[in-house]
Amino acid sequence: METINLINDFVWSYVVTIVLVGAALYFTFRTKGIQFRFIGDAIRVILGRDEDTHESLYPYGKKIGSFRAFAVSLASRVGTGNLAGVASAIFIGGPGAVFWMWLMAFFGAATAFFEATLAQLYKKRGADAFYGGPAYYMETGLGKKWMGALFSILMILSFGMAQNVVQSQTIISSLSDSFALDPVAVAIALAALLFVIVVGGVMRISLIVSYIVPFMAIGYLIIAIVVICMNLGAVPGVLALIVKSAFGIRQVGGGMIGAAILQGVKRGLFSNEAGEGSTPNAAAIADTSHPVKQGLVQALGVFVDTIVICSCTAFIILLSGQLGSGDDGIILTSRSLESQIGPAGKYFITIAIFLFAFSTVIANYYYGETNVRYLFSRRSASAEKAAVNTFRAISLVMVLLGAFLTLQTAWAFVDLSMGFLTLVNVVALALLSSRGFKLVADYKRQRKAGVKDPVFHKHEVFSDEADRLEGWK
Repeated sequence: METINLINDFVWSYVVTIVLVGAALYFTFRTKGIQFRFIGDAIRVILGRDEDTHESLYPYGKKIGSFRAFAVSLASRVGTGNLAGVASAIFIGGPGAVFWMWLMAFFGAATAFFEATLAQLYKKRGADAFYGGPAYYMETGLGKKWMGALFSILMILSFGMAQNVVQSQTIISSLSDSFALDPVAVAIALAALLFVIVVGGVMRISLIVSYIVPFMAIGYLIIAIVVICMNLGAVPGVLALIVKSAFGIRQVGGGMIGAAILQGVKRGLFSNEAGEGSTPNAAAIADTSHPVKQGLVQALGVFVDTIVICSCTAFIILLSGQLGSGDDGIILTSRSLESQIGPAGKYFITIAIFLFAFSTVIANYYYGETNVRYLFSRRSASAEKAAVNTFRAISLVMVLLGAFLTLQTAWAFVDLSMGFLTLVNVVALALLSSRGFKLVADYKRQRKAGVKDPVFHKHEVFSDEADRLEGWK
């Protein structure tokens, strides 16, 4: 375990952080801040304002709209990272870690935009719905099957296995602590519930999370607003503390600024997943008229996750005065809220962590299955089905392991796999950036011409590779 932690520190301190920040700044400045300039378009797409004018390749009733694709990606983003991860970032890196999470979200949204846009461009047409993700744009766009296979393996290990142990362990410990339930019984119930949902495929998964995600996000936002209103006079002081701590002005040791940056970037990525290559798997399923639209939707998802929901947790903790209590993770969040609204806070956090984490388990499973299908798609239908069923069984075991493994062990493997996953994906994004810039130019041209709902015509924009873009007319 010590060796893994040393590798993690090196990968994150010197490699991933530099690559992520560099990519985020590059995509932001090359697109002139597209993640900020077209927020209105993203909201309109999520609300379905463009769907009536879009001619789908699928018959009525089988179309997965932008909102449901957004819900699947947000289900993955909004999980334990928003409650436990933010608390750990503040515990280790101090209040300044929040500032670096915010900054990473503002610029990282451009990276999220690019990976989602490319996933849409190179999406595949399945029997019931579109599918795709980084593995597909690595193979189809770059012609590098080995890269797609490597990414898929890392994706399966990270999301299909390690990350679901973290989510499961957090749910189990929270429910067991609050309601004195047997951890093994909770694990079995979670695995059974997951099985019932995932056997219905992407249509059932997207439908269920489209109901869970808005409910849980709005509920958590309301309780955070209540806490902020109760401590309105202290809010300016908290904001000043976050900014000052971000630059080491009020730190005891000079190394704290490095810890704040590292924790802000690391936990920010775990929470909003910008550049990691996970949410493009959800972005690809959307049936929309232009790839850029889903890119804008996913950029907005980064803002919702980090600027809104992660900030809710940060303010609850920093306004409570519990930071120096010695508590970490979900316990710190729970006790902070409990100190504000009484014993009900503990139970509210328990319910919130169940909804946040379990919706993430569902989305993570789908990401893993998508990449299993990629690895076995060239084999017979029976071989692919057997591989999916095997992965399904392994995923259920991962959920069960949450009752037995320590959170520190699971986090170590998550951080390691997440780091390498991000590196592979960002390299692919850089190599495919010219395609992304072409799509942005096409979208901007149509919007400038007064077209409210731009439509992508593959033969006009990518005449040289139009035949490979099977998800578009």
